[in-house]
Amino acid sequence: MFILDHNSPDPLYAQLARQIRERVLSGRLPAGAKLPSVRDLAAELSVSRNTVENTYLELTAEGYVHARARSGYFVSALDHEAPPPTAKRKLRGPDAAPGADPGAGPPCRYDFHPAKLDPHSFPAPLWRKYYLECLRESSGELARYGDGQGERELRQAVREYLDRSRGVACSPEQIVVCSGLQHALGMAATLVKDTHPRVGVENPGYFLPRSVLRNNSLEVVPVAVGPGGMDIDALKDSGSRVAYVTPSHQFPLGHVMPVGTRLKLIDWARAGGNVIIEDDYDSELRYQGKPIPSLQGLHPEGDIIYLGTFSKILSPALRLSYMVLPRSLLARYHELFRHYQAPASLLEQRTLARFMAQGHWDRHIRRMRTGCKKKHNALLRAVDAHFGDKAEIIGQGAGLHVVLRIPGMALGERELIRRAGVAGIRLFPFSETLDGGGGAEGLLLLGFGSMAPEEIDRATRLLAGICLGRDLPDTD
Repeated sequence: MFILDHNSPDPLYAQLARQIRERVLSGRLPAGAKLPSVRDLAAELSVSRNTVENTYLELTAEGYVHARARSGYFVSALDHEAPPPTAKRKLRGPDAAPGADPGAGPPCRYDFHPAKLDPHSFPAPLWRKYYLECLRESSGELARYGDGQGERELRQAVREYLDRSRGVACSPEQIVVCSGLQHALGMAATLVKDTHPRVGVENPGYFLPRSVLRNNSLEVVPVAVGPGGMDIDALKDSGSRVAYVTPSHQFPLGHVMPVGTRLKLIDWARAGGNVIIEDDYDSELRYQGKPIPSLQGLHPEGDIIYLGTFSKILSPALRLSYMVLPRSLLARYHELFRHYQAPASLLEQRTLARFMAQGHWDRHIRRMRTGCKKKHNALLRAVDAHFGDKAEIIGQGAGLHVVLRIPGMALGERELIRRAGVAGIRLFPFSETLDGGGGAEGLLLLGFGSMAPEEIDRATRLLAGICLGRDLPDTD
């Protein structure tokens, strides 16, 4: 018997997949065992058939089960010994609080991670439809490698989207399909490090670029960020030849770089033969005013490497992103990467290209913007209701997170994260955004993308009790 928790933040199909996976690994479901039909299991669990079908598709992709024509799904024979399903693994990275054992204490009920999406937001039926169409049409091409720069139809779709929505001026020949920001940044670093070995990075700023750029032998210099974006005078003083910036929605402070600062940054690049890396990671999620045009669109012929992703709107698991290279770096790109194979699946690329060509990408953006705006506004209301004048919100109006400043908060970051974890709240440490980690006292990074509005209110109420020293039980 499978037990599903409808109040859990984990989607039902993921809960069901986890239980089936554990039974296969433990031998309770032996190789060759027939699983219940989609219809029967959906009726037994009182869930939709889509939930069960998504479970079986995921397990099929992972190799735990296989389908037989007109017979159903069966447990596959595992040809290696898997670790016991009860073994607890220590989490690494952002999902683990510093110094904490994730296996101890209550499970996470409320997740304030700044980059997680609603688990139900992915357009699974449409994606499955187009994926199967592309599989049928491309079956004869699965024995070859795809275009190393990315499928032409996807690059054309990206070009059209960037032109109408972000003001990016480019051709498909300038676009490289990548498998996420770290892959794109690694390629960008390889292109510039021989001639531009020092890079100025926003501080506070996104932690991943610092690691990727350092791992690719660039010297990373933290450059202060204020309401106007990166301090251009400090950038000049740093001796950097490359600037990594998030001008449309600075991470984590949420500031928009004004046009005056953008023009100064462009002048810095043009006058010194320098390079700008513009990360436009969540530009679609803007809830107030008009969309902010890209930095690249102000100077399309300049040495600006533009980075975009599908992770913040569609799915981080697909590992699909893109990079727009300036024409000045195209020859260098082809010289260094001419032997590289495509980093992203041909089928996923073609599915996404069709999804965009049929207008679903634009509709999906509108749905996500509407849904995320409701969550954003719910968080603002919850902070006002439960923190009152004890906290200040920084960076509202866009993206999937805000920053909360609580002047005079007695708790240090480490202890706050520990106490929140005991209460079932997962916090991402603001110190991770600071080069060196110091100076995060009284600052909270609150993501709202993965929670429903009512969960946001409950989580904020609990968090306020911890931060302000009036711990309250969660009676909801």
